[in-house]
Parts: sequence; C-alpha cells; structure tokens
Amino acid sequence: MPTYHYRCKNCGYDFTKEQSFSDDPVTVCPKCGQEQVRKVYSAVPIEFKGHGFYRTDGGSASSDSTKK
Repeated sequence: MPTYHYRCKNCGYDFTKEQSFSDDPVTVCPKCGQEQVRKVYSAVPIEFKGHGFYRTDGGSASSDSTKK
C-alpha cells in the first residue's frame, strides 16, 4: 500500500498515512482536530542505469555514417 505525506495548515503537523488507492484522503488533523489537512507532494527520485542514457554511451555517431 502507498504511504502518503500530509500536513495540517492550521498547526503545521506533518504525518504519514498508509492507505489504499481506494481510501478517501485524510481531511482531519490527528493532532489539532481541524479539517485543514492537505497532501504534500514531492519529487520522485529516478536513477538511469544501463546502456544508452547518455550521448557518449556506445552506438555510432550520426556524423560517422555520412563521412566518405
């Protein structure tokens, strides 16, 4: 199950909650009880591994095939 990060706009409390995709999002802060909770989105780290992700990786350059 995915873990979601939430933050309360009222008191600033940060918390995480493990929820199914079909569950409704959390709307009430567990600390202050106010309905000021919003999901916090962050960048997902990606890592390119293997051959062919960089210009200098293997393969022939297009200029080599045009030379005579």
